[in-house]
Amino acid sequence: MAEYRQILDRLYTHLRPMAPQGMTLEEDTDLISEFGLDSVNVMDLLLEVEEDFDISVPLNLLADIRTPKDLACAITRLLEAG
Repeated sequence: MAEYRQILDRLYTHLRPMAPQGMTLEEDTDLISEFGLDSVNVMDLLLEVEEDFDISVPLNLLADIRTPKDLACAITRLLEAG
C-alpha cells in the first residue's frame, strides 16, 4: 500500500499542470482560493485521482478537501478501507 508521502507526490504530478505560472505547490496550498481550481478542474482532478489510485472518491468528501494534504489523507483512508 502506498504511503502518505508517495500519495502526495503522485497528487503533485496531477496538480502541477494545473498550477498558475510561477506558483509553488505546497501541502497546505488552498486548491480553490490560492491555486485557483474551479469546479471543472476539481472534477477533472477527481477523475484522474480515481483512475490513478483505482479508488472511488465519494462526492461528500470533497467538502472537506481544501489542500493537497487533505486530499492525500482522504486517499490514504480510502486505500486503507480497501
